[in-house]
Amino acid sequence: MRLKPFLLDMWLDTYEHNIEFDLAASTGPRWTLNEILSLASEGERQRFLNHDLVYSRPGGAEGLRAAIADMQDVGVDTVQVVTGASEALLVLMWLAAEPGANVILPRPGFATFSALPESLGIETRFYGIRRENNFRIDIEEIMKLADARTNLILVNSPHHPTGATMSDADLESLQEFTSSRGIQLVNDEVSHPIYHGNATKSASRLPHATVIHDFSKAFSLSGVRTGWMIEHDAKRRERYWNARAYFSVSNNTAGEMLAEIAMRHRNIVLGKTQDTATQNLRQLAAFMSEHRETFGWIPPRGGMTAFPWLLSGEDSRAFCRAAAEQGILLAPGDCFDAPSHFRLGFAAMTDKFPDALHRLGEFVKSWSPAHVTKR
Repeated sequence: MRLKPFLLDMWLDTYEHNIEFDLAASTGPRWTLNEILSLASEGERQRFLNHDLVYSRPGGAEGLRAAIADMQDVGVDTVQVVTGASEALLVLMWLAAEPGANVILPRPGFATFSALPESLGIETRFYGIRRENNFRIDIEEIMKLADARTNLILVNSPHHPTGATMSDADLESLQEFTSSRGIQLVNDEVSHPIYHGNATKSASRLPHATVIHDFSKAFSLSGVRTGWMIEHDAKRRERYWNARAYFSVSNNTAGEMLAEIAMRHRNIVLGKTQDTATQNLRQLAAFMSEHRETFGWIPPRGGMTAFPWLLSGEDSRAFCRAAAEQGILLAPGDCFDAPSHFRLGFAAMTDKFPDALHRLGEFVKSWSPAHVTKR
Protein backbone atom coordinates (compact mmCIF):
# COMPACT_ATOMS: atom_id res chain seq x y z
CA MET A 1 0.00 0.00 0.00
CA ARG A 2 1.44 3.36 -1.04
CA LEU A 3 0.14 6.89 -0.70
CA LYS A 4 1.07 9.44 -3.36
CA PRO A 5 2.86 12.60 -2.16
CA PHE A 6 0.50 15.07 -0.51
CA LEU A 7 1.57 18.03 -2.64
CA LEU A 8 -0.72 20.57 -0.96
CA ASP A 9 0.46 19.94 2.58
CA MET A 10 4.08 19.74 1.44
CA TRP A 11 3.69 23.16 -0.19
CA LEU A 12 1.91 24.73 2.76
CA ASP A 13 4.36 23.36 5.31
CA THR A 14 7.21 24.88 3.31
CA TYR A 15 5.80 28.40 3.36
CA GLU A 16 2.83 29.04 5.63
CA HIS A 17 4.67 29.15 8.97
CA ASN A 18 6.70 32.22 8.01
CA ILE A 19 4.71 34.17 5.42
CA GLU A 20 3.42 37.73 5.58
CA PHE A 21 0.22 37.28 3.60
CA ASP A 22 -1.43 33.86 3.62
CA LEU A 23 -3.79 33.72 0.64
CA ALA A 24 -3.59 29.94 0.42
CA ALA A 25 -5.64 29.18 3.55
CA SER A 26 -8.98 27.43 3.10
CA THR A 27 -10.38 28.45 6.48
CA GLY A 28 -12.02 31.49 7.99
CA PRO A 29 -10.32 33.93 10.39
CA ARG A 30 -8.39 32.50 13.31
CA TRP A 31 -9.60 32.06 16.87
CA THR A 32 -7.49 31.86 20.00
CA LEU A 33 -8.18 29.47 22.85
CA ASN A 34 -9.03 32.41 25.07
CA GLU A 35 -11.52 33.79 22.55
CA ILE A 36 -13.38 30.49 22.36
CA LEU A 37 -13.42 30.11 26.14
CA SER A 38 -14.75 33.66 26.45
CA LEU A 39 -17.91 32.48 24.66
CA ALA A 40 -18.55 29.89 27.38
CA SER A 41 -20.23 30.31 30.72
CA GLU A 42 -18.08 30.31 33.86
CA GLY A 43 -19.24 26.79 34.58
CA GLU A 44 -18.20 25.61 31.11
CA ARG A 45 -14.79 27.23 31.48
CA GLN A 46 -14.19 25.57 34.83
CA ARG A 47 -15.32 22.22 33.42
CA PHE A 48 -12.81 22.62 30.59
CA LEU A 49 -9.95 23.58 32.89
CA ASN A 50 -10.63 20.79 35.38
CA HIS A 51 -11.75 17.88 33.21
CA ASP A 52 -9.94 14.55 33.37
CA LEU A 53 -7.54 13.84 30.50
CA VAL A 54 -8.86 10.38 29.75
CA TYR A 55 -10.28 8.53 26.75
CA SER A 56 -13.43 9.98 25.28
CA ARG A 57 -16.23 7.74 24.04
CA PRO A 58 -15.64 6.24 20.56
CA GLY A 59 -18.88 7.75 19.32
CA GLY A 60 -17.96 11.16 20.71
CA ALA A 61 -18.75 13.15 23.83
CA GLU A 62 -22.47 13.21 24.51
CA GLY A 63 -22.66 16.98 24.87
CA LEU A 64 -20.87 17.56 21.58
CA ARG A 65 -23.02 15.04 19.74
CA ALA A 66 -26.15 16.75 21.05
CA ALA A 67 -24.90 20.17 19.92
CA ILE A 68 -24.05 18.83 16.44
CA ALA A 69 -27.44 17.14 16.19
CA ASP A 70 -29.10 20.45 17.01
CA MET A 71 -27.23 22.23 14.19
CA GLN A 72 -27.91 19.47 11.67
CA ASP A 73 -31.53 18.99 12.80
CA VAL A 74 -31.12 15.25 13.26
CA GLY A 75 -31.34 12.76 16.11
CA VAL A 76 -28.30 12.43 18.37
CA ASP A 77 -27.98 8.75 17.46
CA THR A 78 -27.13 9.72 13.83
CA VAL A 79 -23.98 11.59 14.90
CA GLN A 80 -20.53 9.96 14.91
CA VAL A 81 -17.71 12.22 16.08
CA VAL A 82 -14.34 11.67 14.37
CA THR A 83 -10.86 13.19 14.32
CA GLY A 84 -11.64 15.70 11.60
CA ALA A 85 -13.16 15.05 8.19
CA SER A 86 -9.90 13.31 7.29
CA GLU A 87 -10.73 10.39 9.55
CA ALA A 88 -14.26 10.29 8.17
CA LEU A 89 -12.83 9.90 4.66
CA LEU A 90 -10.46 7.20 5.87
CA VAL A 91 -13.32 5.26 7.46
CA LEU A 92 -15.53 5.57 4.38
CA MET A 93 -12.87 4.55 1.87
CA TRP A 94 -11.66 1.70 4.06
CA LEU A 95 -15.18 0.29 4.24
CA ALA A 96 -15.72 0.81 0.49
CA ALA A 97 -12.61 -1.26 -0.34
CA GLU A 98 -14.04 -4.46 -1.81
CA PRO A 99 -12.62 -6.51 -4.70
CA GLY A 100 -13.61 -4.95 -8.02
CA ALA A 101 -15.30 -1.95 -6.41
CA ASN A 102 -15.13 1.60 -7.72
CA VAL A 103 -15.82 5.03 -6.27
CA ILE A 104 -16.81 8.22 -8.09
CA LEU A 105 -15.07 11.45 -7.14
CA PRO A 106 -14.80 15.11 -8.20
CA ARG A 107 -11.82 16.48 -10.14
CA PRO A 108 -10.36 18.85 -9.14
CA GLY A 109 -10.72 17.88 -5.53
CA PHE A 110 -9.02 17.56 -2.18
CA ALA A 111 -6.07 15.16 -2.54
CA THR A 112 -7.38 12.78 0.12
CA PHE A 113 -10.47 12.04 -1.98
CA SER A 114 -8.45 10.09 -4.54
CA ALA A 115 -5.28 9.17 -2.64
CA LEU A 116 -7.08 6.97 -0.11
CA PRO A 117 -9.07 4.76 -2.54
CA GLU A 118 -6.11 4.51 -4.91
CA SER A 119 -3.87 3.32 -2.07
CA LEU A 120 -6.51 0.75 -1.11
CA GLY A 121 -6.74 -0.61 -4.65
CA ILE A 122 -10.19 0.81 -5.37
CA GLU A 123 -10.89 1.91 -8.93
CA THR A 124 -11.39 5.68 -8.98
CA ARG A 125 -13.65 7.38 -11.52
CA PHE A 126 -13.80 11.15 -11.86
CA TYR A 127 -16.42 13.64 -12.90
CA GLY A 128 -15.11 17.02 -13.96
CA ILE A 129 -15.82 20.39 -12.37
CA ARG A 130 -14.78 22.49 -15.33
CA ARG A 131 -14.42 26.19 -15.87
CA GLU A 132 -15.92 25.66 -19.34
CA ASN A 133 -19.08 24.59 -17.52
CA ASN A 134 -18.90 27.48 -15.03
CA PHE A 135 -17.73 25.02 -12.33
CA ARG A 136 -21.11 23.32 -12.35
CA ILE A 137 -21.42 19.94 -10.61
CA ASP A 138 -23.13 17.88 -13.31
CA ILE A 139 -25.20 15.08 -11.77
CA GLU A 140 -25.89 13.58 -15.22
CA GLU A 141 -22.15 13.03 -15.67
CA ILE A 142 -21.94 11.49 -12.21
CA MET A 143 -24.79 9.09 -12.92
CA LYS A 144 -23.25 7.94 -16.21
CA LEU A 145 -20.08 6.90 -14.41
CA ALA A 146 -21.91 4.58 -12.00
CA ASP A 147 -22.35 0.85 -12.53
CA ALA A 148 -23.09 -2.29 -10.55
CA ARG A 149 -19.62 -2.14 -8.90
CA THR A 150 -19.93 1.43 -7.64
CA ASN A 151 -19.82 1.44 -3.85
CA LEU A 152 -19.64 5.17 -3.16
CA ILE A 153 -20.25 8.52 -4.84
CA LEU A 154 -18.64 11.55 -3.22
CA VAL A 155 -19.83 15.08 -3.78
CA ASN A 156 -18.40 18.16 -2.12
CA SER A 157 -20.68 21.14 -1.70
CA PRO A 158 -19.55 23.85 -1.27
CA HIS A 159 -16.79 22.41 -3.41
CA HIS A 160 -13.14 22.82 -2.56
CA PRO A 161 -11.31 24.54 -4.18
CA THR A 162 -13.73 26.03 -6.76
CA GLY A 163 -16.54 27.18 -4.46
CA ALA A 164 -19.15 25.45 -6.63
CA THR A 165 -22.39 24.39 -4.94
CA MET A 166 -25.11 21.87 -5.70
CA SER A 167 -28.74 22.91 -5.72
CA ASP A 168 -31.10 21.25 -3.28
CA ALA A 169 -33.00 19.71 -6.20
CA ASP A 170 -29.84 18.22 -7.76
CA LEU A 171 -28.74 16.70 -4.48
CA GLU A 172 -32.18 15.21 -3.95
CA SER A 173 -32.15 13.75 -7.47
CA LEU A 174 -28.72 12.26 -6.92
CA GLN A 175 -29.83 10.72 -3.63
CA GLU A 176 -32.84 9.15 -5.34
CA PHE A 177 -30.51 7.68 -7.99
CA THR A 178 -27.95 6.30 -5.53
CA SER A 179 -30.45 4.89 -3.05
CA SER A 180 -32.29 3.02 -5.80
CA ARG A 181 -29.02 1.32 -6.77
CA GLY A 182 -27.59 0.65 -3.33
CA ILE A 183 -24.75 3.16 -3.76
CA GLN A 184 -23.62 5.21 -0.79
CA LEU A 185 -23.92 8.96 -1.40
CA VAL A 186 -21.50 11.06 0.65
CA ASN A 187 -21.52 14.85 0.81
CA ASP A 188 -18.37 16.48 2.17
CA GLU A 189 -19.74 19.79 3.38
CA VAL A 190 -16.95 21.10 5.59
CA SER A 191 -17.49 24.63 4.18
CA HIS A 192 -21.25 24.61 4.85
CA PRO A 193 -23.01 26.95 5.68
CA ILE A 194 -20.80 29.67 4.11
CA TYR A 195 -22.51 30.85 0.91
CA HIS A 196 -22.33 33.80 -1.46
CA GLY A 197 -25.78 34.07 -2.94
CA ASN A 198 -28.35 31.30 -2.71
CA ALA A 199 -27.68 29.06 0.30
CA THR A 200 -28.34 25.34 0.03
CA LYS A 201 -29.46 22.92 2.70
CA SER A 202 -27.30 20.32 4.40
CA ALA A 203 -27.55 16.81 3.01
CA SER A 204 -28.27 15.68 6.57
CA ARG A 205 -31.97 16.15 5.73
CA LEU A 206 -31.78 13.30 3.20
CA PRO A 207 -32.44 9.85 4.70
CA HIS A 208 -30.04 7.98 2.39
CA ALA A 209 -27.14 10.44 2.33
CA THR A 210 -24.03 10.46 4.51
CA VAL A 211 -22.63 13.83 5.61
CA ILE A 212 -19.08 14.56 6.71
CA HIS A 213 -18.22 17.88 8.34
CA ASP A 214 -15.66 19.29 10.74
CA PHE A 215 -14.52 22.30 12.74
CA SER A 216 -11.57 23.13 10.47
CA LYS A 217 -13.11 25.10 7.60
CA ALA A 218 -16.35 27.03 8.19
CA PHE A 219 -15.75 27.04 11.96
CA SER A 220 -12.05 27.82 11.40
CA LEU A 221 -10.90 25.76 14.39
CA SER A 222 -8.54 23.32 12.69
CA GLY A 223 -6.48 22.96 15.85
CA VAL A 224 -9.23 21.11 17.72
CA ARG A 225 -8.96 18.25 15.16
CA THR A 226 -12.62 17.34 15.52
CA GLY A 227 -15.22 16.46 12.92
CA TRP A 228 -18.38 14.45 12.54
CA MET A 229 -20.46 12.20 10.33
CA ILE A 230 -24.23 12.19 10.01
CA GLU A 231 -25.52 8.73 9.14
CA HIS A 232 -29.15 7.62 9.23
CA ASP A 233 -28.34 3.96 8.55
CA ALA A 234 -27.80 2.14 11.86
CA LYS A 235 -25.73 -0.68 10.32
CA ARG A 236 -23.34 1.81 8.74
CA ARG A 237 -23.02 3.69 12.02
CA GLU A 238 -22.00 0.48 13.74
CA ARG A 239 -19.28 -0.06 11.13
CA TYR A 240 -18.02 3.53 11.53
CA TRP A 241 -17.84 3.14 15.30
CA ASN A 242 -15.92 -0.10 14.98
CA ALA A 243 -13.49 1.29 12.39
CA ARG A 244 -12.58 4.41 14.32
CA ALA A 245 -12.13 2.32 17.48
CA TYR A 246 -9.23 0.76 15.56
CA PHE A 247 -7.98 3.94 13.87
CA SER A 248 -7.98 6.57 16.61
CA VAL A 249 -10.00 5.10 19.52
CA SER A 250 -11.48 8.49 20.39
CA ASN A 251 -11.03 12.23 20.08
CA ASN A 252 -9.00 14.27 22.54
CA THR A 253 -11.23 15.51 25.33
CA ALA A 254 -9.98 19.12 25.27
CA GLY A 255 -10.71 19.38 21.55
CA GLU A 256 -14.19 17.98 21.98
CA MET A 257 -15.02 20.45 24.74
CA LEU A 258 -13.78 23.42 22.73
CA ALA A 259 -15.72 22.13 19.72
CA GLU A 260 -18.88 21.90 21.81
CA ILE A 261 -18.50 25.49 22.98
CA ALA A 262 -18.02 26.65 19.38
CA MET A 263 -21.00 24.62 18.21
CA ARG A 264 -23.29 25.99 20.90
CA HIS A 265 -22.19 29.51 19.93
CA ARG A 266 -22.15 28.80 16.19
CA ASN A 267 -24.02 31.97 15.29
CA ILE A 268 -21.01 33.95 16.50
CA VAL A 269 -18.32 31.60 15.17
CA LEU A 270 -19.87 30.98 11.76
CA GLY A 271 -21.00 34.60 11.59
CA LYS A 272 -17.38 35.74 11.86
CA THR A 273 -16.41 33.51 8.94
CA GLN A 274 -19.38 34.57 6.81
CA ASP A 275 -18.87 38.28 7.44
CA THR A 276 -15.16 38.10 6.64
CA ALA A 277 -15.72 35.97 3.54
CA THR A 278 -18.47 38.26 2.22
CA GLN A 279 -16.47 41.45 2.71
CA ASN A 280 -13.25 40.03 1.29
CA LEU A 281 -14.95 38.40 -1.69
CA ARG A 282 -16.18 41.82 -2.82
CA GLN A 283 -12.61 43.10 -2.74
CA LEU A 284 -11.37 39.99 -4.54
CA ALA A 285 -13.94 40.49 -7.31
CA ALA A 286 -12.69 44.03 -7.86
CA PHE A 287 -9.10 42.77 -7.90
CA MET A 288 -9.88 40.09 -10.47
CA SER A 289 -11.63 42.63 -12.68
CA GLU A 290 -8.58 44.89 -12.50
CA HIS A 291 -6.29 42.00 -13.49
CA ARG A 292 -8.58 40.31 -16.01
CA GLU A 293 -5.81 40.31 -18.63
CA THR A 294 -3.74 38.00 -16.41
CA PHE A 295 -6.30 35.88 -14.55
CA GLY A 296 -9.50 34.09 -15.35
CA TRP A 297 -11.87 33.28 -12.52
CA ILE A 298 -15.38 32.16 -11.66
CA PRO A 299 -16.70 33.71 -8.44
CA PRO A 300 -17.30 31.03 -5.80
CA ARG A 301 -20.86 30.38 -4.70
CA GLY A 302 -19.83 29.00 -1.34
CA GLY A 303 -16.90 28.33 0.92
CA MET A 304 -13.72 30.30 1.52
CA THR A 305 -11.63 29.63 -1.58
CA ALA A 306 -11.57 30.66 -5.22
CA PHE A 307 -9.80 28.79 -8.03
CA PRO A 308 -8.49 31.34 -10.55
CA TRP A 309 -6.26 30.39 -13.47
CA LEU A 310 -3.46 31.94 -15.49
CA LEU A 311 -4.84 32.99 -18.85
CA SER A 312 -1.46 32.14 -20.37
CA GLY A 313 -2.32 28.48 -19.68
CA GLU A 314 1.05 27.79 -18.08
CA ASP A 315 1.66 25.78 -14.92
CA SER A 316 1.06 28.06 -11.92
CA ARG A 317 3.73 26.54 -9.66
CA ALA A 318 6.49 28.93 -10.78
CA PHE A 319 4.06 31.83 -10.36
CA CYS A 320 3.12 30.69 -6.84
CA ARG A 321 6.76 30.11 -5.88
CA ALA A 322 7.72 33.59 -7.04
CA ALA A 323 4.74 35.06 -5.16
CA ALA A 324 5.84 33.28 -1.98
CA GLU A 325 9.26 34.90 -2.32
CA GLN A 326 7.42 38.23 -2.18
CA GLY A 327 5.54 37.24 0.98
CA ILE A 328 2.29 36.13 -0.68
CA LEU A 329 1.20 32.51 -0.28
CA LEU A 330 -1.03 30.88 -2.90
CA ALA A 331 -1.53 27.14 -3.52
CA PRO A 332 -0.48 25.88 -6.98
CA GLY A 333 -3.08 24.08 -9.05
CA ASP A 334 -1.06 20.92 -9.53
CA CYS A 335 -2.01 20.11 -5.93
CA PHE A 336 -5.54 19.64 -7.34
CA ASP A 337 -4.68 18.12 -10.75
CA ALA A 338 -5.31 21.50 -12.43
CA PRO A 339 -1.85 22.99 -13.08
CA SER A 340 -2.86 26.33 -14.64
CA HIS A 341 -5.10 27.15 -11.66
CA PHE A 342 -4.19 28.22 -8.14
CA ARG A 343 -6.14 28.23 -4.90
CA LEU A 344 -6.75 31.61 -3.34
CA GLY A 345 -8.25 31.71 0.13
CA PHE A 346 -10.13 34.91 0.93
CA ALA A 347 -11.55 34.40 4.43
CA ALA A 348 -8.59 33.72 6.73
CA MET A 349 -7.32 37.30 6.73
CA THR A 350 -9.29 40.23 8.12
CA ASP A 351 -7.75 43.70 8.31
CA LYS A 352 -4.70 42.77 6.20
CA PHE A 353 -6.64 41.38 3.24
CA PRO A 354 -6.57 44.66 1.26
CA ASP A 355 -2.81 44.87 1.85
CA ALA A 356 -2.42 41.29 0.64
CA LEU A 357 -4.29 42.05 -2.59
CA HIS A 358 -2.24 45.19 -3.10
CA ARG A 359 1.00 43.23 -2.69
CA LEU A 360 -0.28 40.55 -5.07
CA GLY A 361 -1.21 43.22 -7.62
CA GLU A 362 2.25 44.76 -7.45
CA PHE A 363 3.78 41.32 -7.85
CA VAL A 364 1.64 40.56 -10.91
CA LYS A 365 2.83 43.75 -12.60
CA SER A 366 6.47 42.76 -12.15
CA TRP A 367 6.33 39.00 -12.55
CA SER A 368 7.72 37.35 -15.67
CA PRO A 369 7.74 33.60 -16.35
CA ALA A 370 10.99 33.97 -18.32
CA HIS A 371 12.59 35.80 -15.41
CA VAL A 372 11.63 33.05 -12.98
CA THR A 373 12.95 30.33 -15.32
CA LYS A 374 16.37 31.96 -15.55
CA ARG A 375 16.86 32.18 -11.77
